[in-house]
Amino acid sequence: MAPLAEQLAALGLRYTAAHLDDVVALATKRRWSLTQLLEHLVETEQQERTRCSLERRLARSRIGRFTPMSDFDWAWPKRIDRAAVEAVIRLDFLAEARNVVLVAAPGLGNTMIAQSIAHAAVLAGTHVLFTTAAQLLLDLGGQDSTRGRARRLTHYATRGLLLLDEIGYLSYDTRAADLLFQVITRRYEKRSLVLTTNLAFSDWPTIFPNAGSAIALIDRLVHHAEIITIDGDSYRRRVAEATRKPPRPASES
Repeated sequence: MAPLAEQLAALGLRYTAAHLDDVVALATKRRWSLTQLLEHLVETEQQERTRCSLERRLARSRIGRFTPMSDFDWAWPKRIDRAAVEAVIRLDFLAEARNVVLVAAPGLGNTMIAQSIAHAAVLAGTHVLFTTAAQLLLDLGGQDSTRGRARRLTHYATRGLLLLDEIGYLSYDTRAADLLFQVITRRYEKRSLVLTTNLAFSDWPTIFPNAGSAIALIDRLVHHAEIITIDGDSYRRRVAEATRKPPRPASES
């Protein structure tokens, strides 16, 4: 069977090649016709290719480990539009290349929601990339040549869905603001962008080199966008306080 398995693998039927003995035994046991055998081979190969494709997209998406939305405490935020969050996780915005902007203070779940959107998009067959604004700018700014930078800009511009986490945690100089603007402009009205930020748009001029660059970015982002604002106290801080051990009583003399 070894030469046959090698030939099957060379034709791209890798799953059948790897399980050839089992396939032959199953076909013999069930007395399949040639048509039934071919149908089985096609079905198993398609299933395996779908599985491998999903694994590759998940690995390339860089979503990482995340808490599923089934564990999200909807009662904790003081203000959250649950219907809007569930709509973006259903990917209602993707078909029209709309953006999603999640505005929340740290610890309120905006990164968790963004990761859930990314995961849903991968399952739907979309090529996804999840990264922080800092990582993106470090990558673009670290390119040694104009050609190299252009290739990386194309990389970020052409992902089916790009998710930029943590806009507003650091200030940006003119070069960083320009690179971020180029990424957003190249995706504008072509492909969706999901962005999380801890700052209201009115505060963006405080992290960009001038008000003009902030206004230009905001203009591109919100023209076709779902903006979801979450208000409340940090969920992580609540968990930390709940798990904190009570102080030990002073020893009696």
